[in-house]
Amino acid sequence: MKLCFPIESDNGLASVVYNHFGSAPLFILFDTDKHTMDTIDNHNLGHAHGMCSPIQALNGKYVDAIIVGGIGAGAINKLNAMGIKVFRASEDTVQKNIELFNDNSLPEIRIDDACRQHDGC
Repeated sequence: MKLCFPIESDNGLASVVYNHFGSAPLFILFDTDKHTMDTIDNHNLGHAHGMCSPIQALNGKYVDAIIVGGIGAGAINKLNAMGIKVFRASEDTVQKNIELFNDNSLPEIRIDDACRQHDGC
């Protein structure tokens, strides 16, 4: 399974998960089967509020799930339409959230849980 973590700075698996998908400068892509990691730039960083293009942000890379502190309803709708689930990070680092994901301990973020105008994210 391929997981995506929005981050501000690349510290590998010790990177802190960013609080909002669309405004994260970078993404860590982690493959749980191969235990490999890749870091990519957010290719949609300058989008207008509510106009996030997740597939453009990920530079066309496919992932199975996003694990993030917060995310808007539009991005959730677009990701879910592509078959990508969104989960709320429950710990600070990528590594800790991978462990929680593997234990099925991360809550899925639904539309009702989405950020509104970046409040609470």
